[in-house]
Amino acid sequence: MTKETFTITGMTCSACAARVERATKKVEGTADVSVNLLTNTMMLSYDEGRTSPAAIISAVEDAGYGASVKSAPGAQSASPAATSAEDSAEKEIRAMRARLLISIIFLLPTMYIAMHHMFMPLGIPYPSWFGTVFHGAENALTFALAQFVLILPIMYVNRAYYVHGFRNLLTGAPNMDSLVGIGSMASALFGVFAMFRMSWGLGHGDLALVEAYGENLYFESAGMIVTLITVGKYLEARAKGQTTGALRALMQLAPAEAQIVRNGTEETVPVTSLTVGDIIVVRPGARIPVDGTVTEGATSIDESAVTGESMPVPKSEGDTVTSGTLNVEGTIRFAATRVGEDTTIRRLIRLVDEASGSKAPIARLADRVSAVFVPAVIAIALIAGGVWLMMGADTEFAFSIVISILVISCPCALGLATPVAIMVGTGRGAAHGILIKSGEALETAGHIDTVLMDKTGTLTAGRPQLVSIAPAGMTSDDLIALTAALEAGSEHPIAAAITGYAAEHGLTVPPVTDFQAVFGKGVRGTVGGASCAAGNAALLDEMGITLPDAVRARMEEMADRGETALIVVRNRRIAGLLGVRDTEKPSSAAAVAQMKRMGLTPVMLTGDDARTARTIAARLGIETVIAGVLPSDKRAHVERLQADGHRVAMIGDGVNDAPALVQADLGIAIGAGTDVAIESADAVLVRSDLLDAVSAMRLSRAVMRNIKENLFWAFFYNIIGIPLAAGVLYPAFGIKLSPMIGAAAMSLSSVCVVLNALRLRFFAIAHEEKAATDAPTAEVNILELSLPDDRGEDMEESAAGSSGKEGKIMEKTINVKGMTCPNCVKHVTKALSSMEGVSDVSVNLEAGTATFKTARDIPDTELSAVLDDAGYELG
Repeated sequence: MTKETFTITGMTCSACAARVERATKKVEGTADVSVNLLTNTMMLSYDEGRTSPAAIISAVEDAGYGASVKSAPGAQSASPAATSAEDSAEKEIRAMRARLLISIIFLLPTMYIAMHHMFMPLGIPYPSWFGTVFHGAENALTFALAQFVLILPIMYVNRAYYVHGFRNLLTGAPNMDSLVGIGSMASALFGVFAMFRMSWGLGHGDLALVEAYGENLYFESAGMIVTLITVGKYLEARAKGQTTGALRALMQLAPAEAQIVRNGTEETVPVTSLTVGDIIVVRPGARIPVDGTVTEGATSIDESAVTGESMPVPKSEGDTVTSGTLNVEGTIRFAATRVGEDTTIRRLIRLVDEASGSKAPIARLADRVSAVFVPAVIAIALIAGGVWLMMGADTEFAFSIVISILVISCPCALGLATPVAIMVGTGRGAAHGILIKSGEALETAGHIDTVLMDKTGTLTAGRPQLVSIAPAGMTSDDLIALTAALEAGSEHPIAAAITGYAAEHGLTVPPVTDFQAVFGKGVRGTVGGASCAAGNAALLDEMGITLPDAVRARMEEMADRGETALIVVRNRRIAGLLGVRDTEKPSSAAAVAQMKRMGLTPVMLTGDDARTARTIAARLGIETVIAGVLPSDKRAHVERLQADGHRVAMIGDGVNDAPALVQADLGIAIGAGTDVAIESADAVLVRSDLLDAVSAMRLSRAVMRNIKENLFWAFFYNIIGIPLAAGVLYPAFGIKLSPMIGAAAMSLSSVCVVLNALRLRFFAIAHEEKAATDAPTAEVNILELSLPDDRGEDMEESAAGSSGKEGKIMEKTINVKGMTCPNCVKHVTKALSSMEGVSDVSVNLEAGTATFKTARDIPDTELSAVLDDAGYELG
């Protein structure tokens, strides 16, 4: 079986999509047909031996729609196709906007002329010449002709309703366009008929006949019907215009050209010409064009767009590199291992395209009922007219009955029930930074039961910060200053965290000489005449330095908290440890708690390592963690949950999240994330605040409740009005609903729907008063690091060299038992500050610790005595 995607044109509602699907399924050899109304695409599998794309296209065209094979977006040639598709969407939006503007421009004077006689009782003035020209039986034909001329442009620019509606009616598959076209055309034709009758009356001096028909003109209804429906169609066209941006953004990650080495020289070639084994050169700031293995050089690669890893990953000879990732530091050469459609970035493009082309899990409520409502109304109108003819009524009376039924049941309110509520709801959300791209997304958000969330940039700030300081033989400020000096020449995110902390706290950073970046391990240099280094355990192994057990224990503690430990060395002696980690956003824990209260199941889904993910999840209250997953695995997890019957929302911010965002029932992108994630998602949180995701789901439930209320009002008038319009009370009571009353009732139903939808403007967005912080300031913990006292004069020199002081100033952290409130903090601070040589006392009530600087070695017995006098114990 061959899988193919087709572009479908001419669809306007779910009835159209169902008709295309039914027509295609009748073609022998087709299977798994799925038509997507929003993206105007159809995906299916077919047996090449039994049918062909030409036969499938012919079947769609026979059903009254257009079809063509969609170009593969994963191919290099697909960029023009994607551009063409987006241009088509933009043209559709512009055309719909022009239709709406023209309709409104001509509808307003039509309504003014038609309703001018209502202005006098209300005391609303109008020009005197206006009454002279249009008022009275003698001016009735002018009055009617003016309206007729004004609605002709409206009917012309909206001719698609008549073309599609009557075509579908003639083929036995009426849809919403059919009822719109019939109702509007019937009103116009009745007006034309009335003009002939008024002309006859004027010619025969029958002014009573002229006045009767002059009061039963419904030209304004003919124009108003199509104008109001065009409002909804315009909103729908705007939603459809968002379908190609994700593919274009993904394609931009894959370079069009690459630098390769051939015959000892470098040359630039198109990426499409690369073959497996080619040696490719990538310099800092360039993206990796294809997948491969490093053969020469060392660098750090920013893989956040593909794997979700927040830290650049060191790469050296023998390591693999992935297409679409960014080279941060060094120049490398690598051998291509996967090219063309097999590369990682091309597979991502293909996954996004397939997910976006699959059938949406929801349908519009109005479209679902139209399959029964439309033909039922037409049948009722024809039957009622026929019955009256058989009962002896004249043709005018029967025609009036038919027109009344069609006008009162015209689906203006039915067509507005969904888009108006969606427009107001999405506008309310947008005013507070919650951008919901379509009505389908808004409807789906209210039915979600499982929320998958990426870690980096979604639950966390996406930027590492310094959170732990464990000095050994020097103060914490001196340790930071020394490390900042070493890291000043590095572009690594860990370096940015440390240098940023030093700058924020006004620390004086000494100069560094002989700087050297050791890829994947750390940095080295000379500070204050001493040889210094900062990096991981691999760097110390290279330097031949053995880690004491106390250092390893502290590093394990840091790892358990999700921190990356940085070891600082001076003159081959360990000067301390620094812990850096990506901190949680302030609102993440609150958002998770609210999701649980709403009955949702939060799940962390990340490409980061399991240990870090579980640590962060525990702090946020998330029980389910899926870590170490690749982009395709993320989408697979979404599919698995959907297969189990769950309605899944995916919240992410990276390119690696794009396939899962599209596959999910609801994709939510963090506004600070990548363009690809934002384009792929159904909703965007501009403030990057997860609390807004909760508000989006609450807003969805409110909008869906409002839509159902709107549909009630839309059908209420039909249930009451259609029998009256059919004349069921006329024989007994002489009550007959005229077309004029029918049009008024139809208009009233539309007004009720609009007013009800406007109530959504007062929907309370939770936490709207809270501004989200993209990079919260983390609380820094000062830890104690006790090492064997065999460090000689080197560390004495370290303290003096980095602090610029002649004496040795030490920082000491102790545990204090018995503290229970802020007053205890004051008492402990006062007691320690009174000791000789003690300064800069800082007490942490939550941790039960006290940190201070001292110029002498204070024995524990002395500390214990001071604390005992204050009413506390040394831990």
